[in-house]
Amino acid sequence: MGELVRARIRVRGIVQGVGFRYFVRNTATSLGLDGEVRNRSDGTVEIVAEGERGPVEILIRELRTGPRYATVDGLDIQWEEPRKDFSGFDYAF
Repeated sequence: MGELVRARIRVRGIVQGVGFRYFVRNTATSLGLDGEVRNRSDGTVEIVAEGERGPVEILIRELRTGPRYATVDGLDIQWEEPRKDFSGFDYAF
């Protein structure tokens, strides 16, 4: 098993109302990551992803493009200590 990491990612741009959370959940689930995704009141999308470093980095790469109708202006990434407090990947409200 690889190194376990946790990333808190804020995605800026046109990322709400374009299927971004659905895209994140599907991508993260296919990569075997745990965590959550939520819309923020400032128009960004926040993701907490935990798993092996390789899949988390693949998720980050995919977030730079996002789904078809999204326009990603940038990502803010904070690396945190893994907590193992998620079981699967889901939406947070």
